[in-house]
Amino acid sequence: MLKVFVMGKKFLIMGWIQPAFQLQILEGRRIQQLQMYRAQMATVDIARLDRRQPVARTQSSPATPTLPHPAVDQPIQHSLMTGVVYDTLMLKHQCLCGSYNNHPEHAGRIQSIWSRLQESGLLNKCERIRGRKASLEEIQLVHSEHHSLLYGTSPLNRQKLDPRKILGSVPQKLFSLLPCGGLGVDSDTIWNELHSSGAARMAVGCVIELASKVASGELKNGFAVVRPPGHHAEESTAMGFCFFNSVAITAKYLRDKLNIGKILIVDLDVHHGNGTQQAFYADPSILYVSLHRYDEGNFFPGSGAPNEVGSGPGEGYNINIAWTGGLDPPVGDVEYLAAYRAVIMPIASEFEPDFVLVSAGFDAVEGHDPPLGGYKVTAKCFGHLIKQLLTLANGRMVLALEGGHDLTAICDASEACLNALLGNEPLPEEVLHRSPNVNAMFSLQKTTEIHSKYWKSVEPYVVPVSCKLAETQKQEREETEAVSAMALLSVDVEQSFPEEHSRKNVHWLKIVKLL
Repeated sequence: MLKVFVMGKKFLIMGWIQPAFQLQILEGRRIQQLQMYRAQMATVDIARLDRRQPVARTQSSPATPTLPHPAVDQPIQHSLMTGVVYDTLMLKHQCLCGSYNNHPEHAGRIQSIWSRLQESGLLNKCERIRGRKASLEEIQLVHSEHHSLLYGTSPLNRQKLDPRKILGSVPQKLFSLLPCGGLGVDSDTIWNELHSSGAARMAVGCVIELASKVASGELKNGFAVVRPPGHHAEESTAMGFCFFNSVAITAKYLRDKLNIGKILIVDLDVHHGNGTQQAFYADPSILYVSLHRYDEGNFFPGSGAPNEVGSGPGEGYNINIAWTGGLDPPVGDVEYLAAYRAVIMPIASEFEPDFVLVSAGFDAVEGHDPPLGGYKVTAKCFGHLIKQLLTLANGRMVLALEGGHDLTAICDASEACLNALLGNEPLPEEVLHRSPNVNAMFSLQKTTEIHSKYWKSVEPYVVPVSCKLAETQKQEREETEAVSAMALLSVDVEQSFPEEHSRKNVHWLKIVKLL
């Protein structure tokens, strides 16, 4: 029987707590939730999950019960194809509340992508790879022992372990009871005691397995349709929907186990990959490049400033293209293409990687609301970016799904990226010759000024004089308007407003004056 350790409003599900600490009411509720969940899972016709059927476009939806599954039982004939990997075990990482509405990161994400790739005919052109769970030893290439055991073991196996190995030096790893009735590491990152550990390990193992086959030459490149995502997971911290950093673990596996010398990681997610940056901040053998919404640290997770360049021997090998200026205007295709021309491709070519890993977060794709991104990059642009990266490392590259929560957007982006891996590239020519917006120009100027010290191929990005003048005039107008507004507030109310308006505004003006 599971036992629950309670501290305030949070609790840790563990199997070694003494009976004196049990809270019968809370435990009864937990057991009831588990029973309800098992009953829900029992109603799923598992046979349908493995049945290959023609899929209509409208089935790219989390509500679609038919899940085409990789035909992994057929004999494999290796022929330098593009590989794809996916496993239905990752669908079981769901909140106990059973609702997608409260949780942007849900099983319907990968279910929808897999259906789209099936119905588009792209899967028939790829080799489907059987996934596997990563071992705890593999996970500990990046994560601490207690983090790996806490989030990587089943309840039954966890009961057999020394509690000190689970908790580490400080027992901080507590699960919260969420408003929806489920459990979470935080308000975003849900936890399912029965299935989350298996799904998280499967996500890591799928990426490792695919990358290993590309590294050995069995495949030319590949795309891992996996969840939960990973790039926010730090050495001993789960956050931002992430438990284990799949891409970071795979990078260390390639280097330490398969002797791949230099690895490039490109993070396309609209959120900065704080966990990946942490893992390689002092490592010159792994170059980390991230394009993300930064807004001077006011966008989640708040890290990824341009001057975060690495430390010690890794100085200069951590590159952040940190977009600022909010959504006025939103960043789009032109800005991402400019970043590739000015920063990413010159540095990547100079670095000469032996392998490329892409944290393929698709939440910068148009269709995401401002809290989850708000940018306007098109799916076709993402395909073009992947096509450029294929010119590196003799094309040895693996994409691993990270974020992205608008189902249409992530399906479109996945289709475009897989098309690129297969050799297709559909970006309209005229997009390549436009100029980025002023905010993006200043962001690129800051990044290139910093990294031109470390890389010979990087030249400082020059913002045109006309743009500088326009920006200066804009700032002057804003300052003038602010001064005028303050001056207006300092005028006596009776002199500034007609009598009928003064009574309605006097209280508000007094408040502003106090501020």
